Amino acid sequence: MAPKERKNDPRPHRPNKPNAGAQRTAPTHGKGDRKRTAGKPDNRPSGPRAPAPDAPVWLWGGHAVLAALGNPRRRCRRVLIAGENVETWEAEVAELLEARSDVRKPEIIARHAFAQYLPASAVHQGVAVQADPLDQPELDVLLASLPTDQPAALLLLDQVSDPHNVGAVLRSAAAFGASAVVTTKRNAPGETGALAKAASGALEHVPYPHVTNLARAMETAQQHGFRLLGLAQEATSTLADEAGTDRIGLVLGAEGHGLRQKTRATCDSMVRLPTRGPVAELNVSNAAAVGLYELIGRKTG
Repeated sequence: MAPKERKNDPRPHRPNKPNAGAQRTAPTHGKGDRKRTAGKPDNRPSGPRAPAPDAPVWLWGGHAVLAALGNPRRRCRRVLIAGENVETWEAEVAELLEARSDVRKPEIIARHAFAQYLPASAVHQGVAVQADPLDQPELDVLLASLPTDQPAALLLLDQVSDPHNVGAVLRSAAAFGASAVVTTKRNAPGETGALAKAASGALEHVPYPHVTNLARAMETAQQHGFRLLGLAQEATSTLADEAGTDRIGLVLGAEGHGLRQKTRATCDSMVRLPTRGPVAELNVSNAAAVGLYELIGRKTG
């Protein structure tokens, strides 16, 4: 039966459309919606969160762990030794723990159980320690504490983000007696197991302050008498040409990006290493080692 015709209805006739509601935007939540959802938990995923700067970290590898346990400034929480590596580490670890009050003895676990605590890529050598990050000094306080009658060298890293490279830089800094490795709070690694492993114990000995603004930190170093040399392959002067002062800082950038423009402008001079041959550029950790030898090693060797 055909539908009856509507009479005297001023509204225009609109035919039904399939899925008409799907063409409309989702409704916004009004006050009534807030009342209905008030007090209910929000179960939407928020994404991974970065660990707090003072959260405990796992350090692994023989040199890194033994150095951490031997550092009285480091608070340790747990020590793990793989059952297969007890003969290698137990005696040395036990001797270091005798001088500590925070951890009394190591936990002996199966080697495969390390995967519960460490990344799959960790080359842990059967030993690991959970510890609080070290308290790093403020840069101006550190610089003010350096003896004025002795030479000093700084390494300043411009957003070098690879923890293995930064760890290797710390190792070179410890080997040559640099006063600190300064890096940025953003786009630079904090204290991690990978960095500590690459540093091979140097993290416990070399100050590693993070600064908010590298250019301002460089100006602070200059105010304390440091001459800052930026390393760039295209520079005309060599490091040896400019390294004539007792207080000097070597500024290095990340591979591929180099130093940022503001960093370059704040340096006192741009220098290069005297490399030659088909591969003239070194990665940042090798460049730091060669630079420190030029700044410190030649004078003290």
